[in-house]
Amino acid sequence: MGDLPTYAPMLAVLGELPSGPGWRAEMKWDGVRSVAYIRDGTLRLMSRNDKDITVAWPELAPLGRAARRAVLDGEIVAFAGGRPSFEALGPRMHLRRRDRIEALAAADPVTYMIFDVLHLGEEPQIRRPYAERREVLEGLGLSAARWDTPPAYDDVAHAYGESGRLGMEGVVAKRLDAPYRPGRRHRDWTKTKNFRTQEVVVIGWTAGEGRRAGEIGALLLAVNDERGRLAYAGQVGTGFTGAALADLALRLAPLERPGPPVDGVPASHARNAHWVRPELVGEVAFAEWTGDGRLRHPAWRGLRADKAPAEVRPE
Repeated sequence: MGDLPTYAPMLAVLGELPSGPGWRAEMKWDGVRSVAYIRDGTLRLMSRNDKDITVAWPELAPLGRAARRAVLDGEIVAFAGGRPSFEALGPRMHLRRRDRIEALAAADPVTYMIFDVLHLGEEPQIRRPYAERREVLEGLGLSAARWDTPPAYDDVAHAYGESGRLGMEGVVAKRLDAPYRPGRRHRDWTKTKNFRTQEVVVIGWTAGEGRRAGEIGALLLAVNDERGRLAYAGQVGTGFTGAALADLALRLAPLERPGPPVDGVPASHARNAHWVRPELVGEVAFAEWTGDGRLRHPAWRGLRADKAPAEVRPE
């Protein structure tokens, strides 16, 4: 980063929609969180788990020439049918072959949605209250084909209602007087969702039948409990595209192990299962948690290259 300081992103807490004065809401963008470092006309993008992901998103490179020396916080978002689509990011998140990346960037470019400024020029901004940081950010005029500064809404309840009407994931409400807390999860940022999602660790898979014969039929999942130990969370067999199944098969093959990495897998789920080392993190949408700690009606949304297995806890 040269002489720019580095910042881990601040994280929101899942909760009820805040009421009363002192809050502003932003749409919750269903994408990949990334901190952008801009210096000497170049852009570097760092993921939430501190990986350099710049090479995966070449269409965002001109942002390096659109702002002076700065550190920005935002979300890399793919749109499908005019709405954010986490699934649409799937083909891009793990790619490192430059020719393939450039082809996909040209065919289905992403947009960087900027919602905070952490550093500008020689001055850190993180100690300033959110209301002041938003004023600074909006003053930068960062809006173009491949990046934008989306609005923040004074009427939090109205913003949440609009997020549902537009098919968005939800909103993040932020306290106007709150500083930016790098690397911390804090209730000064409260996320309220229109549908439930959960990060999961893949611990195995079972073979498909019928039209899915010769492919993965279902993934076996786990989530860390309050003591940080992986606990079985059920299986998911819907929400996959053909491309996603092929990619998962390639990624899971070298992770095979002889037995389950967790206890408590029901015999009906363990029968004919192929077990893997718990290294891949994904995300599912689901209806609710059952009384025995299983995900009810989960649907696969995609892999999360920006998350580590140790980070996966129940939301």
